[in-house]
Amino acid sequence: MEHVTIFEVGPRDGLQNEIAILPTRTKVGLIDLLSAVGFEKIEVTSFVSPKWVPQLADADCLLRQIRRRPGVSYAALTPNLKGLDRAMEAGADEVAVFAAASETFSQKNINCSISESLERFRPILDRASEANIPVRGYVSCIAGCPYEGEISPSAVRDVSQALLDMGCYQVSLGDTTGIGTPKTISAVLEEVLRGAPAERIAGHYHDTKLNAVANVLASLDFGIRTFDSSVCGLGGCPFAPGARGNIATGTLALTLSAKGFDTGLDLVRLQRVENYIRAVLKMIKSSEQEERHELVPSDRH
Repeated sequence: MEHVTIFEVGPRDGLQNEIAILPTRTKVGLIDLLSAVGFEKIEVTSFVSPKWVPQLADADCLLRQIRRRPGVSYAALTPNLKGLDRAMEAGADEVAVFAAASETFSQKNINCSISESLERFRPILDRASEANIPVRGYVSCIAGCPYEGEISPSAVRDVSQALLDMGCYQVSLGDTTGIGTPKTISAVLEEVLRGAPAERIAGHYHDTKLNAVANVLASLDFGIRTFDSSVCGLGGCPFAPGARGNIATGTLALTLSAKGFDTGLDLVRLQRVENYIRAVLKMIKSSEQEERHELVPSDRH
């Protein structure tokens, strides 16, 4: 049975777009539960400025508090050298840099052009290489941009190749807006795979238009064997208005299993984790609604 790697990104990509800010101990509990499911890789957090993503302000202590499980690589996003230094000090097993195929999205997301972002990443790759820390690359907006609209597959190819050339072990292609279809995703993969082997490319498909599963199936035909997913389909992108979360991990795992692929995941445990995080978020949101209601002045005497 052929293996497909599911890269769990819920603790970062999922929770960063939740209005509710989970306590660190709750996040630690979630990650520890995910570790027992059988994931090879879990993206735990992001070392970005708390000003931009307050949901992940506890990145340092979170990485220090999780219970490390042998065989699991715990990853973190690092936008700059300061973030990389913090991630290494906190014990990240691997890190990631994130670029975009859209100039406007790049400016909105990381306040610089595509070419400037790539230049910023070079010292990160160099320092990570010296420390023997693997670096993964992300490319956002591969199927369309919320500001520019259609994106050329050649633009995705160019950014992907630049990330691979500077040392990223893998590039994850992100349909950030979730508007991709099997046709558009196939066009992107055809272009990207002209210069890169399929094992160095991953799919990261949001489900805004409910095409994520179809996009995964199309990608399998191109030899893609790593896909990102988010527990319960949590998330989205703060800089892509209206984008839904990543494909749900449970949905992805069941889809791959039905197609005869092995993921190495314990599906019963995974279901328990998804039930747990749903209940936690529901409880937190309910509590916040009650607090807001109590703060509304009453006209009753």
